[in-house]
Amino acid sequence: MNMMIRSTMLIFYLTIYSCHSDKSNSVKLNVDAYNAAFLIMDGVYNTELTAPYDIFQHTKYRDGIKPINVFTVADKSSFVTSFEGLKIIPDYNYLKDLLPSIDILVVPSAEHHLDTDLDNKQMINWVQKVAKNAKYVTSHCDGAFVLAKAGLLEGYESTTFPSDISNYKEMFPDLKVVSDVLFVHHGKYITSAGGAKSFEASLYLMEKMYGQEIAKRLAKGLVIDWDLDKVPHRYVGDKN
Repeated sequence: MNMMIRSTMLIFYLTIYSCHSDKSNSVKLNVDAYNAAFLIMDGVYNTELTAPYDIFQHTKYRDGIKPINVFTVADKSSFVTSFEGLKIIPDYNYLKDLLPSIDILVVPSAEHHLDTDLDNKQMINWVQKVAKNAKYVTSHCDGAFVLAKAGLLEGYESTTFPSDISNYKEMFPDLKVVSDVLFVHHGKYITSAGGAKSFEASLYLMEKMYGQEIAKRLAKGLVIDWDLDKVPHRYVGDKN
């Protein structure tokens, strides 16, 4: 009897584990929406992740526009721990799951984006692959280092966290680096200074996609005063 009970319990737990491990079936996506993937890893900073996530997610509450599906992507299925200690279960594991098409790739900053993360060849290769077909590729704070390491910013202007500008220039001397702005938009790439200003860069993208009125409504929903004319930024152009 004990063996039968143990076997039954084992089958039960394996079934539960299987259901929770199948990320492709657990994420509900609106088929008539854009898809925004947020690349996360241990040490990701809360603000650079949650600021654009909040802005994009709120599009589903605005009538008359094509909303944005938001989901997180990592190189593992177990939880990711942010720099501040927040534990996040990724929606997809890009090393083994079948991912939906990605219209917007968001690369928030993480603790080791200036060193060991840049040696993660699988991650860099994945970013390169996704960027080819994405409509927009955005980074916040030191997420720009990942885009630069992937070779995506060659020939483009970009920026990063203010105090890391010198490191950015030293590590990638051939890049056109812009200082004293909150974000730079060149081609499909939008790179931001990060921190709380990640909200501004994200609202800017919403204004590009949906227009000023929708951007202001999204900002109002998060109690943010939004006026692009008052935001220091560099717009080079939408086309490559």
